[in-house]
Amino acid sequence: MRLPLWIASVVSLLLLAAVARGDEPFPAELVDFGPPSCHPLFAGGGAAAWDRDLRERGWIMREGNRWTLWYTGSNPDRDPVRRLGLATSTDGLNWTRANANPLVRDAWVEDVCVVRHAGRYLMFAEGEQDIAHLLMSRDRVHWRRCGPLEIRLAAGGPIPDGPRGTPAVWLERGVWHLFYERMDDGVWLATSTDGRVFTNVDDEPVLACGPEPYDRHAIAVDQIVRHAGRYYAYYHASPREDRATWQTCLATSTDLVHWTKYRGNPFLPVDPEAPKRSSATLVHDGQRFRLYTTHPDVRVRFGVSPQPAASAP
Repeated sequence: MRLPLWIASVVSLLLLAAVARGDEPFPAELVDFGPPSCHPLFAGGGAAAWDRDLRERGWIMREGNRWTLWYTGSNPDRDPVRRLGLATSTDGLNWTRANANPLVRDAWVEDVCVVRHAGRYLMFAEGEQDIAHLLMSRDRVHWRRCGPLEIRLAAGGPIPDGPRGTPAVWLERGVWHLFYERMDDGVWLATSTDGRVFTNVDDEPVLACGPEPYDRHAIAVDQIVRHAGRYYAYYHASPREDRATWQTCLATSTDLVHWTKYRGNPFLPVDPEAPKRSSATLVHDGQRFRLYTTHPDVRVRFGVSPQPAASAP
């Protein structure tokens, strides 16, 4: 049965308008969340604690009824090192610190991203001077340091010296995709088959700052997810040259290389009560998505309606 011409024309116009707005590839379940929890679900450990301050991106993983939060704690009044901590939960809302904290006492571990693969947990993190490095664990608690990641230019030579931080990874068909920033001035993509030596797909950023004001001065990817046949990058960005404020944004891709930013960015704008609140992690709780922010404390927002889970590496 053919639609009347006027109805077909209206449908076409609506579809074209949706594409023009950039709404079609950004489903509501990935950007439409309720208000943040009124109080932190997890915060610093107290004035004298090693983890007095929570730092940067933490990582939340749900495995059935077991929820795990890896986080970075610091206390500059004690020493400058930023260390790895662990908290666990049965509901993702009430968290208990691990007795083993800090998990890695003699190393700088910050901005963590954790992937479960081949019976192990792999942690990609920033080390001192924002150099990405790898750690491995079989039980989520005891971690073995594997050294810094080697990142090469597309032609094979080493990338220039300097920071290569906020590593976010996606594993697909045996290929590791590493998204990393350099001074938050852009996001680069490098790939690897062993998770140790990465080669740039392009020596230019795949996700650049601007040109819109909301991410003009800084950008870093927090997490890559796959949903409804597309890839999505949650990222934090700053509209200010002094980077005094941060907000949460979203971009999408069909190939992990070419990205389109959501026209509704920032979908979590600057919070006037906590202008640096950022570092998002999307987790499906079995019924709907939750969006956690982990800096400078852990808060959660619930998705507006039940939805199927997105894929994670």
